[in-house]
Amino acid sequence: MSKLHLIAQGSIAELRIDNPAKLNALTMPMLEALETHCNALDRDASIRTVVVTAEGDRAFCAGADINAWSELPPADFARHWVRDGHRIFDCLARLSKPTVAAITGHAFGGGLELAAACDIRVMAPEATLALPEAGVGIIPGWSGTQRLARLLPEPVLKEMALFGRRLSADRALALGFVADVAEDAAAAASEFAKQILGTSPRATEVAKYMIHGAVGEDRGAMIEALGGGMIAASDDKAEGVAAFRAKRKPQFPGK
Repeated sequence: MSKLHLIAQGSIAELRIDNPAKLNALTMPMLEALETHCNALDRDASIRTVVVTAEGDRAFCAGADINAWSELPPADFARHWVRDGHRIFDCLARLSKPTVAAITGHAFGGGLELAAACDIRVMAPEATLALPEAGVGIIPGWSGTQRLARLLPEPVLKEMALFGRRLSADRALALGFVADVAEDAAAAASEFAKQILGTSPRATEVAKYMIHGAVGEDRGAMIEALGGGMIAASDDKAEGVAAFRAKRKPQFPGK
């Protein structure tokens, strides 16, 4: 049974990491569950927003479970562990629904990369952020050197990835990486999520696509999604489909 659960509460869904005995470290079955849940959420029109949470308050996520990858042959480590994890985190980042991460405890390595894949983040005061991979002889592999480079200043990211320094909640707030620091980070994240319910679903979806296109988050797909949505609502599209089905030449109205 996977230790990453999808819980729907009305229009708000929760993705909950449930591996507190191992500081919510991620395994491949958990990543596969995340991908399955993200695909389901993207197709569920009843869900407006998603909150990513974790059991316990010691760690939001300590990263990837070292036992899951340490014995992998180099080719499998690169081909499956890194690339599959990257693809799955991209799936979360590119959800059409707004996402909020509740960083209730420390977020290290893959845990920080998971939080970075969300649209906004709320952090507990005592939590810290880190990229400790170099200390065990590897490098960040699930967007830690790529997506995080768009969200943090280059010198700060180098402090973390090269020198192993932790980022405090207050500094993360000052840098704009987190939206709020709150004693009850999960409750604060839930309040953020509830604010979405008074907005237009289509407007928030399109705004997210436009922002992602601007910052380079799957820019090609975002541009084509925006253009596809516009043309799909046109009279020309309706006429083109009707003509195809009737096996006649289309008469496009240009509307």
